[in-house]
Amino acid sequence: MSSESKSQTPSSAIIPPQPGECENSSKAMSKKADQKEASPARKAKQQKVIIPNKDGENLVGLLHETGSKEIVILCHGFLCTKENNTIKKLALALENDGISAFRFDFAGNGKSQGSLRYGRYLGEVEDLRAVIEYIGGVANRAVSAIIGHSKGGDVVLLYASKYHDVHTVVNISGRFELMRGVEFHLGKDYMEMIEKEGFIDVKNKKTGSVVYRVTRESLVECQGTNMGEVGSGIEKECKVLTVHGSADNIVPVEDALEFAKVIANHELHIMEGAEHGYTAQQTELATVVLDFVGRATQQDCDTNN
Repeated sequence: MSSESKSQTPSSAIIPPQPGECENSSKAMSKKADQKEASPARKAKQQKVIIPNKDGENLVGLLHETGSKEIVILCHGFLCTKENNTIKKLALALENDGISAFRFDFAGNGKSQGSLRYGRYLGEVEDLRAVIEYIGGVANRAVSAIIGHSKGGDVVLLYASKYHDVHTVVNISGRFELMRGVEFHLGKDYMEMIEKEGFIDVKNKKTGSVVYRVTRESLVECQGTNMGEVGSGIEKECKVLTVHGSADNIVPVEDALEFAKVIANHELHIMEGAEHGYTAQQTELATVVLDFVGRATQQDCDTNN
């Protein structure tokens, strides 16, 4: 496990914070925070961190280090990386608010090791688990929230349903009906192709090179993943925000309404006019997410004090 800093300061791991009170603070966190004497702005630094997953593949991430006690983890979507604009802008917004953020590439994506595979929802849950265990163990830091966009939204919900150690979750444009996503990516005749060849190679239209392979096993995983059951399996103590754009033509806004029906402790925010990538609403998205994370984190602090 190694890391490199963009600055000249050497670093071998995510640095543990100095002992202190519960920090992290969205500007909208609480009136208590407003009443405290303002502290000098921290100069954040970004450092590359490499974390092995359970299969021995190195996951490459970027820590936006502000020195806060807690860290927020961001998860990208399908065919994306940690450099996805939505994920990157959210990390920078958290950083500017004094909150350390960690964005990383799932195995087979971006700069992480492994091969790109269709589906692999449960595998990405375990990638996220490896990151959280690293932060809590090696780095001795707490993870205050997990945030996912698109497929990453499903991954953070799946994580919250399986593991119960992170109590603030943000699902941005996650898909409720996973098999509808299969048809979106592969076309309506995908089952005929699978039955004939045993797999589907999805190719780059310009170069003809194979981008990823869809196997029967990956489709079985999608078919067996019921997001309704996943949502109902998230404990009430876990606070969940779903954000969705009303103009999303990749994942329909109706999917967000379904999540609202099955998750016990849930807030729903429909962003009018926003499409799947929130191209023109990045600032508004960051405001909504930071407000929720700040309120949820403050509730946890109040409960623990």
